[in-house]
Amino acid sequence: MAKYVGYKRPKNTKKALKNLLRYLGYHKWLLLLVAVLVAISSGANIAGTYLIKPVINDYALKGDIPGLIRILLGMAGMYLCGVAATFFYNRLMVRTSQQVVTEIRRDLFSHVQKLPLSYFDAHTHGELMSRFTNDVETVQEALNGSFSMLIQSFLVLTGTVSMLFVLSWRLSFIVLVFLIGMFIFIQYNGKCSKKYFTRQQAALAQVNGFVEEMVAGQKVEKVFNHEQQDLEEFIRRNEALRQASTSALTWSGMMVPVIVSMSYVNYAVSAAAGGLFVLAGLMDLGSLASYLVYVRQSAMPLNQFTQQVNFLLAALSGAERIFDMMEEKPEIDDGDVTLCRVRRNGDGSLTECSEYTGSFAWKQGEELTLLRGDVRFENVVFSYTPGRRILDGISLYAKPGQKIAFVGSTGAGKTTIINLINRFYEIQGGRITYDGIDVRRIRKADLRRSLSMVIQDTHLFTGTISDNIRYGRLNASEEDVREAARIANADSFIRRLPEGYDTMLYGDGSNLSQGQRQLLAIARAAISHPPVLILDEATSSIDTRTERLIEKGMDRLMENRTVFVIAHRLSTVRNSQAILVLEKGRIIERGSHDELLAEKGRYYQLYTGQFELE
Repeated sequence: MAKYVGYKRPKNTKKALKNLLRYLGYHKWLLLLVAVLVAISSGANIAGTYLIKPVINDYALKGDIPGLIRILLGMAGMYLCGVAATFFYNRLMVRTSQQVVTEIRRDLFSHVQKLPLSYFDAHTHGELMSRFTNDVETVQEALNGSFSMLIQSFLVLTGTVSMLFVLSWRLSFIVLVFLIGMFIFIQYNGKCSKKYFTRQQAALAQVNGFVEEMVAGQKVEKVFNHEQQDLEEFIRRNEALRQASTSALTWSGMMVPVIVSMSYVNYAVSAAAGGLFVLAGLMDLGSLASYLVYVRQSAMPLNQFTQQVNFLLAALSGAERIFDMMEEKPEIDDGDVTLCRVRRNGDGSLTECSEYTGSFAWKQGEELTLLRGDVRFENVVFSYTPGRRILDGISLYAKPGQKIAFVGSTGAGKTTIINLINRFYEIQGGRITYDGIDVRRIRKADLRRSLSMVIQDTHLFTGTISDNIRYGRLNASEEDVREAARIANADSFIRRLPEGYDTMLYGDGSNLSQGQRQLLAIARAAISHPPVLILDEATSSIDTRTERLIEKGMDRLMENRTVFVIAHRLSTVRNSQAILVLEKGRIIERGSHDELLAEKGRYYQLYTGQFELE
């Protein structure tokens, strides 16, 4: 019996099935072979049972031993064919289902990489991960068993009922009544099981979520002596899970015993009535023996067929969520301007080349425009949600090689400006240019290759320290990696590690301090040699002494590069060519550190402590 999965049925079964059949269609010949083998297996089972009639009537009762041996050998050969067909269709189905699931996962992952950041903002990580785990596994289990089992159960049930009427239409009405009763009970039991399993899933999610919070917040729990209260809350949730699980398992566990009991009663009534029919001459002994075997077989395919249909619908519900995610609109990327490596000639002209020269150019048809890092905002309007403007007519410019700093309260729009340079979101008004080219004309992958970014929330990948630094430029040499680490002032702590640059990082670099992780992120940005560098609170997790050392290395990194800096420590932006003070999506002040202090406006208040960032 298939296990119950606590999913709702698909909202659009036809559409979900159509999408799933599209993937199955890539393997239609293998699936056709599976269907043929299932038919052979089912046919052998049904035909073998029918042969009991001639075995008894034509050979056993007549004492024809040689004939009996021949027909028994024939039955054995038939059953062996059925066994072989079952073996091969199971192997083929597993292979096919794994291939289909692999293709679905591949396409899902490929599509997820093309989705805009706004999609990830609106969905939790757990929700997205469940598409790759729970939903894909449900589809996989259904393909492994339900496809072939559904065909087999249908063929066996149809063939069995047909043979019952062939052998004795009078007795078959008894079996039919019991089968209808079984079907009604299965449906009723399924509805009750679904209700309680849904409650169980909800209670389990409550328990899991609570345990996850407590494990992650152990330090806070102990600081506030909250162990007893949390234990009481866990006991309450655990008891709710126990009650829901008890009801769910009671109903699901009732299925087999009840069906088996009804089948026994059906068998007993059919045997008694059949015996009377034989005595009355309405039926021969061989037909009765064959008939009773069919009666014993009739309950199982009905149960299997109903369960597999429900399980398949649950799998289609998972498939529907997967395909809904695949149908999400990807990032808009209609740019025709690309980035290419170039070599500068003596006469100042540019020539496209394949080797790394440190120089890049924007390619528009045959025209090459040197990448310099000139970024400008012209009356840019942006909202994450309609009706709530984050940027309201922002205009700014950053000339090549300039260091531009953004200062302002939380929510003023500093990080939003950085996100728009990367074109993580689409603006609603105005335009942003990069070396005089509207960024909407630049292909997104090429736009982002020209930028390097260090963000406050550092993310490191499973792999060595060298691998994580080289993530900024995959073809970088080992010496390039070490040079980038020296620029970021990470080389000294890396060399003190037991494995040095070959130290493996796990769990987002949990075996390093927050400051060390931030240093690696800065080294990763340094290795890419970007013409435009974005530092979003890049030194927020680093102590003041280390920050001063980093700034010396960062000065080398920032030479001849356009740099955008967001920092709450105003000491880190003093040497910026321009400091922009933002408030409620507008630039209220612009100038150098000395110029803004002389104005004695908002920046002066922030710097002298008369006004605090909120």
